[in-house]
Amino acid sequence: MIQSHFPDLVANGAIRFEEPLSGHCSFQIGGPAEVFCEPENVTHLIEMISFALHNRINYFILGKGSNVLISDKGMEGMVVHTGRLNRIERDEHCISAQCGASLKDLCVFAQENGLSGLEFASGIPGSVGGAVFMNAGAYGGEIKDVLHFSKYLEPTQEGLKNFASVKHLKAEDHLFGYRSSVFQNSGFIHLSSLFQLREEDPKAIIARMQELDFERNSKQPMDLPSGGSAFKRPSGHFAGKLIDDCELRGFQIGGAAISQKHCGFIVNLGGATAVDVQALISHVQDTVMERFGVKLEPELRLIGRQ
Repeated sequence: MIQSHFPDLVANGAIRFEEPLSGHCSFQIGGPAEVFCEPENVTHLIEMISFALHNRINYFILGKGSNVLISDKGMEGMVVHTGRLNRIERDEHCISAQCGASLKDLCVFAQENGLSGLEFASGIPGSVGGAVFMNAGAYGGEIKDVLHFSKYLEPTQEGLKNFASVKHLKAEDHLFGYRSSVFQNSGFIHLSSLFQLREEDPKAIIARMQELDFERNSKQPMDLPSGGSAFKRPSGHFAGKLIDDCELRGFQIGGAAISQKHCGFIVNLGGATAVDVQALISHVQDTVMERFGVKLEPELRLIGRQ
Protein backbone atom coordinates (compact mmCIF):
# COMPACT_ATOMS: atom_id res chain seq x y z
CA MET A 1 0.00 0.00 0.00
CA ILE A 2 2.79 2.42 0.88
CA GLN A 3 4.75 1.39 -2.22
CA SER A 4 1.87 2.31 -4.49
CA HIS A 5 1.16 5.61 -2.68
CA PHE A 6 4.80 6.81 -2.59
CA PRO A 7 6.52 5.03 -5.53
CA ASP A 8 9.11 7.77 -6.06
CA LEU A 9 10.08 7.96 -2.37
CA VAL A 10 10.41 4.18 -2.20
CA ALA A 11 12.49 4.18 -5.37
CA ASN A 12 14.94 6.82 -4.11
CA GLY A 13 15.30 5.24 -0.65
CA ALA A 14 13.43 7.91 1.31
CA ILE A 15 11.08 5.11 2.39
CA ARG A 16 12.58 1.75 3.36
CA PHE A 17 11.31 -1.43 4.96
CA GLU A 18 12.66 -3.46 7.91
CA GLU A 19 15.38 -0.85 8.48
CA PRO A 20 17.60 -1.71 11.51
CA LEU A 21 17.17 1.05 14.08
CA SER A 22 20.41 0.30 15.90
CA GLY A 23 22.13 2.51 13.33
CA HIS A 24 19.83 5.44 14.06
CA CYS A 25 20.29 5.86 17.82
CA SER A 26 23.22 6.67 20.07
CA PHE A 27 22.85 3.42 22.09
CA GLN A 28 23.33 1.35 18.90
CA ILE A 29 20.54 -0.93 20.10
CA GLY A 30 17.22 -1.74 18.47
CA GLY A 31 15.40 -4.02 16.05
CA PRO A 32 13.96 -3.06 12.65
CA ALA A 33 11.34 -0.49 11.76
CA GLU A 34 8.46 -1.93 9.79
CA VAL A 35 8.47 1.22 7.63
CA PHE A 36 11.32 3.76 7.85
CA CYS A 37 10.77 7.21 6.30
CA GLU A 38 13.22 10.06 5.79
CA PRO A 39 11.27 13.09 4.52
CA GLU A 40 13.39 15.50 2.51
CA ASN A 41 11.17 18.49 3.29
CA VAL A 42 8.14 19.49 5.34
CA THR A 43 5.79 18.67 2.46
CA HIS A 44 7.01 15.07 2.46
CA LEU A 45 6.66 14.94 6.25
CA ILE A 46 3.06 16.12 6.06
CA GLU A 47 2.27 13.64 3.29
CA MET A 48 3.76 10.74 5.25
CA ILE A 49 1.99 11.54 8.51
CA SER A 50 -1.25 12.24 6.68
CA PHE A 51 -1.01 8.82 5.04
CA ALA A 52 -0.42 7.19 8.42
CA LEU A 53 -3.39 9.01 9.97
CA HIS A 54 -5.71 8.23 7.08
CA ASN A 55 -4.79 4.51 7.19
CA ARG A 56 -4.64 4.31 10.99
CA ILE A 57 -0.97 3.37 10.98
CA ASN A 58 1.02 4.08 14.15
CA TYR A 59 3.91 6.49 13.63
CA PHE A 60 6.87 7.66 15.69
CA ILE A 61 9.06 10.72 15.10
CA LEU A 62 12.75 9.92 15.56
CA GLY A 63 15.54 12.47 15.66
CA LYS A 64 19.10 11.43 16.52
CA GLY A 65 17.85 8.86 19.01
CA SER A 66 19.98 10.02 21.93
CA ASN A 67 17.43 9.58 24.74
CA VAL A 68 15.66 6.43 23.59
CA LEU A 69 15.99 2.72 24.17
CA ILE A 70 14.52 0.90 21.17
CA SER A 71 13.11 -2.59 21.67
CA ASP A 72 15.08 -5.54 20.31
CA LYS A 73 11.86 -6.49 18.50
CA GLY A 74 11.86 -3.20 16.61
CA MET A 75 8.90 -0.95 15.92
CA GLU A 76 5.56 -1.48 14.22
CA GLY A 77 4.10 1.05 11.83
CA MET A 78 6.01 4.02 10.52
CA VAL A 79 9.19 5.54 11.95
CA VAL A 80 9.72 9.03 10.56
CA HIS A 81 13.38 10.03 10.82
CA THR A 82 13.96 13.79 10.68
CA GLY A 83 17.66 13.76 9.78
CA ARG A 84 17.17 15.43 6.39
CA LEU A 85 15.17 18.31 7.88
CA ASN A 86 18.30 20.07 9.07
CA ARG A 87 18.29 23.65 7.74
CA ILE A 88 19.83 26.31 10.02
CA GLU A 89 19.50 30.04 9.26
CA ARG A 90 20.30 33.34 10.96
CA ASP A 91 17.71 36.08 11.46
CA GLU A 92 19.40 39.09 13.09
CA HIS A 93 20.06 38.05 16.73
CA CYS A 94 18.10 34.82 16.30
CA ILE A 95 18.78 31.46 14.69
CA SER A 96 16.12 29.26 13.14
CA ALA A 97 16.79 25.52 13.09
CA GLN A 98 14.72 22.66 11.75
CA CYS A 99 13.86 19.68 13.93
CA GLY A 100 16.44 17.32 12.42
CA ALA A 101 19.44 19.62 12.75
CA SER A 102 21.97 18.41 15.29
CA LEU A 103 22.55 20.49 18.40
CA LYS A 104 26.27 20.40 17.64
CA ASP A 105 25.73 21.95 14.18
CA LEU A 106 23.39 24.56 15.68
CA CYS A 107 25.95 25.54 18.32
CA VAL A 108 28.80 25.74 15.80
CA PHE A 109 26.64 27.89 13.51
CA ALA A 110 25.84 30.22 16.42
CA GLN A 111 29.52 30.49 17.37
CA GLU A 112 30.61 31.23 13.81
CA ASN A 113 27.98 33.97 13.65
CA GLY A 114 29.06 35.51 16.96
CA LEU A 115 25.81 34.63 18.76
CA SER A 116 26.01 33.42 22.35
CA GLY A 117 23.61 31.48 24.58
CA LEU A 118 23.80 27.92 23.25
CA GLU A 119 27.24 26.96 24.52
CA PHE A 120 25.78 24.63 27.17
CA ALA A 121 24.26 22.47 24.42
CA SER A 122 27.32 22.03 22.22
CA GLY A 123 28.12 18.56 23.53
CA ILE A 124 24.59 17.20 23.84
CA PRO A 125 24.30 14.42 21.21
CA GLY A 126 20.77 15.14 20.04
CA SER A 127 18.68 16.92 17.45
CA VAL A 128 16.93 20.26 17.81
CA GLY A 129 13.54 18.54 17.84
CA GLY A 130 14.62 16.14 20.55
CA ALA A 131 16.14 18.96 22.58
CA VAL A 132 12.90 20.95 22.51
CA PHE A 133 10.86 17.80 23.23
CA MET A 134 12.98 17.05 26.33
CA ASN A 135 13.97 20.61 27.29
CA ALA A 136 17.56 19.41 27.06
CA GLY A 137 20.03 20.98 29.42
CA ALA A 138 23.55 20.84 30.80
CA TYR A 139 25.94 22.94 32.86
CA GLY A 140 23.26 25.29 34.16
CA GLY A 141 21.58 25.95 30.81
CA GLU A 142 18.36 24.62 29.28
CA ILE A 143 16.62 24.98 25.93
CA LYS A 144 13.85 27.01 27.59
CA ASP A 145 16.41 29.75 28.37
CA VAL A 146 16.98 30.59 24.69
CA LEU A 147 13.87 29.41 22.82
CA HIS A 148 11.71 32.18 21.34
CA PHE A 149 9.02 30.19 19.51
CA SER A 150 8.49 26.95 17.60
CA LYS A 151 6.61 25.82 14.52
CA TYR A 152 4.66 22.58 14.73
CA LEU A 153 1.98 20.39 13.24
CA GLU A 154 -1.06 19.24 15.18
CA PRO A 155 -2.69 15.99 14.06
CA THR A 156 -6.48 16.10 14.29
CA GLN A 157 -9.31 13.62 14.01
CA GLU A 158 -11.27 15.95 11.72
CA GLY A 159 -9.29 15.11 8.64
CA LEU A 160 -6.14 15.79 6.67
CA LYS A 161 -6.67 19.37 5.54
CA ASN A 162 -6.55 20.69 9.12
CA PHE A 163 -3.37 18.76 9.78
CA ALA A 164 -1.37 20.33 6.99
CA SER A 165 -1.28 23.85 8.41
CA VAL A 166 1.84 24.92 10.27
CA LYS A 167 1.18 26.51 13.66
CA HIS A 168 3.29 28.71 15.96
CA LEU A 169 3.93 28.05 19.64
CA LYS A 170 5.14 30.86 21.90
CA ALA A 171 7.90 30.14 24.41
CA GLU A 172 5.59 30.17 27.44
CA ASP A 173 3.19 27.75 25.75
CA HIS A 174 5.87 25.04 25.57
CA LEU A 175 5.15 24.32 29.27
CA PHE A 176 8.81 23.55 29.85
CA GLY A 177 9.79 21.65 32.98
CA TYR A 178 12.69 19.45 33.99
CA ARG A 179 13.27 17.29 30.90
CA SER A 180 9.69 17.89 29.79
CA SER A 181 7.60 20.00 27.42
CA VAL A 182 4.13 20.21 25.93
CA PHE A 183 5.33 18.06 23.01
CA GLN A 184 5.53 14.95 25.17
CA ASN A 185 1.81 14.51 25.76
CA SER A 186 0.06 16.68 23.16
CA GLY A 187 0.83 14.79 19.97
CA PHE A 188 2.28 17.99 18.45
CA ILE A 189 4.99 17.37 15.84
CA HIS A 190 7.89 19.79 16.16
CA LEU A 191 9.09 21.33 12.88
CA SER A 192 11.54 24.06 13.84
CA SER A 193 12.43 26.56 16.56
CA LEU A 194 13.74 30.11 16.70
CA PHE A 195 16.41 30.76 19.33
CA GLN A 196 16.98 34.26 20.68
CA LEU A 197 20.67 34.85 21.34
CA ARG A 198 23.04 37.73 22.02
CA GLU A 199 26.06 39.03 20.12
CA GLU A 200 29.50 38.19 21.46
CA ASP A 201 33.06 37.68 20.24
CA PRO A 202 33.22 34.30 18.45
CA LYS A 203 36.58 33.62 20.14
CA ALA A 204 35.02 33.97 23.59
CA ILE A 205 32.14 31.71 22.58
CA ILE A 206 34.36 28.94 21.25
CA ALA A 207 36.56 29.16 24.34
CA ARG A 208 33.54 28.40 26.54
CA MET A 209 32.42 25.60 24.24
CA GLN A 210 35.87 24.02 24.39
CA GLU A 211 35.95 24.35 28.17
CA LEU A 212 32.59 22.59 28.51
CA ASP A 213 33.59 19.94 25.97
CA PHE A 214 36.77 19.22 27.95
CA GLU A 215 34.80 18.91 31.18
CA ARG A 216 32.23 16.65 29.52
CA ASN A 217 34.86 14.40 27.95
CA SER A 218 36.76 14.11 31.23
CA LYS A 219 33.67 13.08 33.22
CA GLN A 220 31.33 11.29 30.82
CA PRO A 221 31.77 8.07 28.79
CA MET A 222 31.94 9.67 25.36
CA ASP A 223 33.96 6.73 23.98
CA LEU A 224 31.15 4.17 24.32
CA PRO A 225 27.59 4.05 22.95
CA SER A 226 24.96 5.18 25.45
CA GLY A 227 21.60 6.88 25.58
CA GLY A 228 22.87 9.80 27.64
CA SER A 229 21.92 10.13 31.30
CA ALA A 230 20.05 6.96 32.24
CA PHE A 231 18.05 8.50 35.10
CA LYS A 232 16.45 11.83 35.88
CA ARG A 233 17.88 13.80 38.79
CA PRO A 234 15.91 12.85 41.93
CA SER A 235 14.94 15.71 44.23
CA GLY A 236 17.73 16.44 46.69
CA HIS A 237 20.10 13.87 45.20
CA PHE A 238 22.29 13.03 42.23
CA ALA A 239 21.51 9.74 40.51
CA GLY A 240 25.16 9.00 39.72
CA LYS A 241 26.27 9.40 43.34
CA LEU A 242 23.45 7.22 44.65
CA ILE A 243 24.39 4.49 42.17
CA ASP A 244 28.07 4.81 43.04
CA ASP A 245 27.31 4.68 46.78
CA CYS A 246 25.51 1.39 46.09
CA GLU A 247 28.83 0.07 44.71
CA LEU A 248 27.33 -0.47 41.27
CA ARG A 249 30.09 1.24 39.29
CA GLY A 250 30.92 -1.10 36.42
CA PHE A 251 28.07 -3.49 37.26
CA GLN A 252 27.17 -5.40 34.10
CA ILE A 253 24.26 -7.39 32.71
CA GLY A 254 24.95 -8.88 29.30
CA GLY A 255 26.58 -6.21 27.15
CA ALA A 256 25.17 -3.30 29.20
CA ALA A 257 27.06 -1.79 32.14
CA ILE A 258 27.09 1.10 34.56
CA SER A 259 29.83 3.36 33.24
CA GLN A 260 33.14 3.20 35.06
CA LYS A 261 33.56 6.89 34.31
CA HIS A 262 30.14 8.23 35.40
CA CYS A 263 27.60 6.09 37.25
CA GLY A 264 24.70 8.08 35.83
CA PHE A 265 25.31 6.50 32.41
CA ILE A 266 24.58 3.02 31.11
CA VAL A 267 26.92 2.07 28.27
CA ASN A 268 26.90 -0.53 25.52
CA LEU A 269 30.11 -2.53 25.89
CA GLY A 270 29.36 -4.35 22.66
CA GLY A 271 26.36 -6.43 21.68
CA ALA A 272 24.11 -5.06 24.43
CA THR A 273 20.39 -5.63 23.94
CA ALA A 274 17.44 -3.58 25.11
CA VAL A 275 16.59 -6.46 27.45
CA ASP A 276 20.06 -6.13 29.02
CA VAL A 277 19.57 -2.39 29.54
CA GLN A 278 16.07 -2.83 30.99
CA ALA A 279 17.31 -5.47 33.41
CA LEU A 280 20.16 -3.20 34.49
CA ILE A 281 17.80 -0.26 34.99
CA SER A 282 15.52 -2.40 37.16
CA HIS A 283 18.44 -3.68 39.22
CA VAL A 284 19.74 -0.17 39.82
CA GLN A 285 16.27 1.10 40.78
CA ASP A 286 15.71 -1.76 43.23
CA THR A 287 19.16 -1.41 44.80
CA VAL A 288 18.93 2.37 45.26
CA MET A 289 15.39 2.12 46.66
CA GLU A 290 16.39 -0.62 49.11
CA ARG A 291 19.47 1.23 50.38
CA PHE A 292 18.38 4.88 50.27
CA GLY A 293 14.61 4.85 49.80
CA VAL A 294 14.95 6.97 46.66
CA LYS A 295 13.00 6.14 43.50
CA LEU A 296 15.04 6.63 40.35
CA GLU A 297 13.02 7.55 37.26
CA PRO A 298 14.55 6.62 33.89
CA GLU A 299 15.38 9.48 31.58
CA LEU A 300 15.60 7.02 28.69
CA ARG A 301 12.34 6.47 26.79
CA LEU A 302 11.59 2.83 26.02
CA ILE A 303 9.93 2.55 22.62
CA GLY A 304 8.91 -0.23 20.26
CA ARG A 305 7.41 -3.71 20.43
CA GLN A 306 7.27 -5.24 23.91
